[in-house]
Amino acid sequence: MSRLTGKVAFITGAARGQGRSHAIRLAQEGADIIATDICGQIESVPYPMGTWDDLAQTVDAVEALDRRIIASQTDVRDYEATKRALDDAVAQFGRLDVVSANAGVCTIARSQDMSGEAWRDVIDTNLSGVWHTAKVAIPHLIAGGRGGSIVITSSVGGLMAMPNLSSYVASKHGVVGLMRTLALELAPHSIRVNTILPTQVETPMIINDASLRFFLPDSERPTVDEFARVSQQMLALPIPWVQPLDISNALLFLASDEARYITGITLPVDGGMLIK
Repeated sequence: MSRLTGKVAFITGAARGQGRSHAIRLAQEGADIIATDICGQIESVPYPMGTWDDLAQTVDAVEALDRRIIASQTDVRDYEATKRALDDAVAQFGRLDVVSANAGVCTIARSQDMSGEAWRDVIDTNLSGVWHTAKVAIPHLIAGGRGGSIVITSSVGGLMAMPNLSSYVASKHGVVGLMRTLALELAPHSIRVNTILPTQVETPMIINDASLRFFLPDSERPTVDEFARVSQQMLALPIPWVQPLDISNALLFLASDEARYITGITLPVDGGMLIK
């Protein structure tokens, strides 16, 4: 029997990248999926964000596995919209078991140069959006009476400093604190709460012109190959980055009964970046 047979998972930021990978991996293990994504651009974000067409591809991929999926264009910054989307989907599926608070964005600037809008967009998405996701999900998990698993996507930036990424680092530190508090609050209900801390992941959030210029400030025309060499130097293992599937496999473990007594942890999937 697959590890998530008969269960329902709620995944934010599911249009592409890690979110799409999570939806596919959990569906492979038997879960039905509730998928949301903003499906639009936040003006302060310096790279193209996911679209409705991207989310439709996630839907197709999950349905190709013969699993059910309900997808909606929903911005996690909007609490009421997030609540409506989840409430409607749970009413159709009849349960909720796993939450992947995955939606996140990044902007790049020195702290003194960052606009208030850019700061708020990152904090509102990466921190308040995670709180919104947990807040709307918790009543359904408790009502189910079966326990459950909430997995928050943090970052190595949740435990270490990174110059020119103050809003991102602050938000990712913030969700670690939120996770630890939720783990204590929800333990009596057998609801486990954990964070995953990825290093660079080969997704559009990392592989884009803005990121290349950030990591290669002295290069006139930075390339992905150049970035790969620089990125590899940041990790202990001889790799430039990890794949979305690596994060999805960590999520699957934390969501499954194999991790039934694991709560309140920060799980790095970082190629040794935090120890280097």
